[in-house]
Amino acid sequence: MYIFPTKALAYDQMKELNTMIEALDRGIKGYTYDGDTPPAARQMIRRAGHLVVTNPDMLHQAVLPHHTKWVKLFENLRCIVIDELHAYRGVFGSHFANVLRRLKRICRHYGSDPQFIMSSATIANPLEFAEKLVGEPVRIVDNNGAPSGEKHFVFFNPPVANPALGIRRSSLLEAKTLAEELIQNGVQTIVFARSRVRVEVLLTYLQRALPGKVRGYRGGYLPIQRRKIEEGLRKGEIRGVVSTNALELGIDIGELEACVICGYPGTIASTWQQAGRAGRRQRASVTFLVASSNPLDQYVIEHPEYFLKRTPEHALIQPDNLVILVNHIKCAAYELPFEEGDEFGVATEEVLDFLVEERILHRSGGRWYWMDQSFPAKEISLRSAAQENFVIIDISETGHHRVLGEVDRFSAPTLIHEEAIYLHEGIQYQVEKLDYEEKKAFVRKVDVDYYTDANLAVQLRVLEMERTEMDGPNRERTMGEVTVNALATLFKKIKFGTHENIGSGPIHLPEEEMHTTAYWMTAGEEIASRLGREDLQSGLVGLSNVLSQLAPLYLMCDPRDLGVVTQVKATLTGKPTIFLYDKYPGGVGLSEKLFELHRELLHTSREHIHRCPCEEGCPSCTGPEEEIGRKGKALTLTLLNSLLEEWES
Repeated sequence: MYIFPTKALAYDQMKELNTMIEALDRGIKGYTYDGDTPPAARQMIRRAGHLVVTNPDMLHQAVLPHHTKWVKLFENLRCIVIDELHAYRGVFGSHFANVLRRLKRICRHYGSDPQFIMSSATIANPLEFAEKLVGEPVRIVDNNGAPSGEKHFVFFNPPVANPALGIRRSSLLEAKTLAEELIQNGVQTIVFARSRVRVEVLLTYLQRALPGKVRGYRGGYLPIQRRKIEEGLRKGEIRGVVSTNALELGIDIGELEACVICGYPGTIASTWQQAGRAGRRQRASVTFLVASSNPLDQYVIEHPEYFLKRTPEHALIQPDNLVILVNHIKCAAYELPFEEGDEFGVATEEVLDFLVEERILHRSGGRWYWMDQSFPAKEISLRSAAQENFVIIDISETGHHRVLGEVDRFSAPTLIHEEAIYLHEGIQYQVEKLDYEEKKAFVRKVDVDYYTDANLAVQLRVLEMERTEMDGPNRERTMGEVTVNALATLFKKIKFGTHENIGSGPIHLPEEEMHTTAYWMTAGEEIASRLGREDLQSGLVGLSNVLSQLAPLYLMCDPRDLGVVTQVKATLTGKPTIFLYDKYPGGVGLSEKLFELHRELLHTSREHIHRCPCEEGCPSCTGPEEEIGRKGKALTLTLLNSLLEEWES
């Protein structure tokens, strides 16, 4: 069994495998088994497949729940190959670890004990990560013999537009200019952006400048659209493509010569993978990493040795996240009854008994049986901790409504509130109605010169403290469970081209609540009395900005995976406190790792602020002056020095 993280990658690699199978001429039968496989072919694959290429979602929803149709495969399964191992981090990886628990359980039932073979991009903890994912001891092979062509890597920092405020020219506009020049000069180019909104904004700019030459590519597109774009790139008919990390993995899209990365992707592994999309097959290539003004981007641009010489990022998963674990125990019970002594993550029997109380399982004679009417795997998405995605429906044509895509529940209030501009393939849609109960957003095509960005008000409350360490008199850091309440309050209209704010409006949606994990640090009472409330608030906000942006230097995550809250006088401690929390229900281990890296993170933050050439604080370090005040940078450093002085004295 050969598992790839995406259907597109499995489809692409199967073409390569078929070439090898034909050359061997040994009667090997290899097939792709995914959502696009015809029903007639599925029966043949179950009966005769020597090599089954699939993806985690298909394994989760179509193979494991119907294992009785796959008896021949599971009785004879010898190897499970997992490619792009580093992609299975965070929520997706935590789900996948549980899918593998279910897979191994079914293999034991049929008498097989397959060997796992895994490949990964370079990460800091490959052995620990692989062992946590598959739940078995692993031996590491880290001698890389892969051939590669000459690569030119350009660190591009947009020029400073306002020296006093430290504001730089927009990375989006600089990336657009670079890509436009490359494509106009006959260089086939791929442009990566960090979010679907940035992809669509960049695509809009490039399609206006180069009509018919540039296409977009991201997760929300239909499979037939994606195959068409991939084919156009291979044939050279499409000269440029703007993508999220959907094209980061090894899909064959031909021999691109240049890559423009708009904003640091968040990890060294992702950056090298995106750069590797150009110059494949040992050809020379050039990559431009265009930095935004945020502290993480500026740190990488100012420290090229960090990027080129080491990999300090840890890939993290939390398979025993209770929200995720309970869902997969349901799926496992549907597949095979549980027996006393069976282990499936932590507190297996407690979870099973809880499901009995919920009338989902039935206990009889030391076994737990599935008794619910539903099909549990269908209700569980591997890509989010909580379920309940919102569906986006295009109602532009009367009588011909169509589904454009989906948005997860916690993103919905900021992305698809009423009057929001939703961008899809460079086309603008305005949300006319958001049916919150039915989880449907109804959108219509519009032609306006702006996109929207929403503000979120967040409140945090501590539920339980799990670990606490004193860092000096009245200074401590803690890790524990928290509840986060988020309320979308208003949205801004951002003009294309200039990115100026041209209007705003209120958002009327219910508050969302999430239980997750957090790590927090408190400052001593002496610093609070020395600075005063207003200056202390400025210092806390400045420090929270830089901490949340630089934390991904040590974690394989996006800055958007972490939330931050500051409290001048925290309800729990009565002291100045900064909270960093996982933006996923139940947490995925990010804040726990930051608790351990606390001192290192503070030192890195202080060094970065010192190196920033701005006078009073800017978006590249502590945040803009209007957010942190005129003395914000100095106050942030005062607070940092106070937090660090106990170790250094």
